[in-house]
Amino acid sequence: DFFEKHQLFIILEFEFGGVDLENSNGTLTSLLVAKSILHQVTAALAVAEEELHFEHRDLHWGNVLVKPTKQKTGSFFLKGAAHSLETKGVLVRIIDYSLSRLEIDDLTVSCDISNDEELFMGQGDYQFDIYRQMRRENGNNWSDYHPHTNVLWLRYLCSKLLSMKYRGLGGRGYKGLREELTRFHDDVLQYRSATDALRTCPMFQ
Repeated sequence: DFFEKHQLFIILEFEFGGVDLENSNGTLTSLLVAKSILHQVTAALAVAEEELHFEHRDLHWGNVLVKPTKQKTGSFFLKGAAHSLETKGVLVRIIDYSLSRLEIDDLTVSCDISNDEELFMGQGDYQFDIYRQMRRENGNNWSDYHPHTNVLWLRYLCSKLLSMKYRGLGGRGYKGLREELTRFHDDVLQYRSATDALRTCPMFQ
């Protein structure tokens, strides 16, 4: 009884983007895949930063989708140059831009969460610490551009990837990969943005 008799509806059909990272725990093959996921997310954020002055602001592991692919490499353009990276058998998609910030056609689009105290009071997961860290960095002004928030989420994602279980646990190179990801986790906050991390972090070179 809520809708009128001639109510119109619209149905949107989207490509399947994959399974979210949280529900991929125990299904990914190795830390090589984890490294590629982190590389793909960083590249996507870097391109969006350069093109749109973009901040995701809610990049928890439920908003990162992964799906199998036969493509061995993925490509992206940054600062007018083409780049490629190894997929290691997965493609990454980032979803949920409800809290995101960007600039387009001289217009700034953002979500003002300055009065959403409940969001900043969450406990029990590193995710909630990131919201508070973002607020400290931007002074609770959510219209200004602070790309370092993307770096905060990269550190969070690296933490989750290090905590996950993998089907190919152990094996040749496992220790070195884990050390490499741990170094990234420990050092990533020094970068000013995802773009800075992508261009200068040794793990992505």
